[in-house]
Amino acid sequence: MNYLWPVLIIISFLFSIFFGNIQALNNSVFESVSDVVQLSLTLVGNMCLWCGIMKIIKETKIMSFLMKMLRPILNWLYPEVKDNKNAMESISINTVSNLLGIGNAATPAGLKAMEELQNENIKKDELSNSMIMLIVLNTTSIQLIPTTVIAIRSALGSPNPSNIIVPIWISTMAGTLAGIIVTKIMLRKRKNH
Repeated sequence: MNYLWPVLIIISFLFSIFFGNIQALNNSVFESVSDVVQLSLTLVGNMCLWCGIMKIIKETKIMSFLMKMLRPILNWLYPEVKDNKNAMESISINTVSNLLGIGNAATPAGLKAMEELQNENIKKDELSNSMIMLIVLNTTSIQLIPTTVIAIRSALGSPNPSNIIVPIWISTMAGTLAGIIVTKIMLRKRKNH
């Protein structure tokens, strides 16, 4: 990638020089810079909004309610640490953030959860089963409200930015289910060896 992008940029400049499109190249460069700034501001605003909502959720009884709802599922997914309150709280916050489609709010909780899981880990130089499951679920993460994708589509002028919700539900649920099944099978094989 370090070579691909510079080569493509150089080819674009050479192409515009040879075919007399310097003005079009200049216009597109400045327009794209403006678009990037506008998109960045939209994403920052979106991130601030949802991180603020997550902060409110964490400091109210809503989080304890959500943790109780998620407890049976999380106990099954993370049986090694079901009695570790700090780890389960961080995993719950991470899961709720991912469900809301705000990966930026999920990252700090995921890192905190991984830290807690490492404290519980007997073999410090290997990933525990719970750590592996956390990585898989963060990678696949079901998104009920894909806020970042909707914000990007809205900023780029999509006439209906939320019309991707159902396909995202289907794809993230399928990916998460496949990830859980494969991980559980592999962890069972790992345990037997």
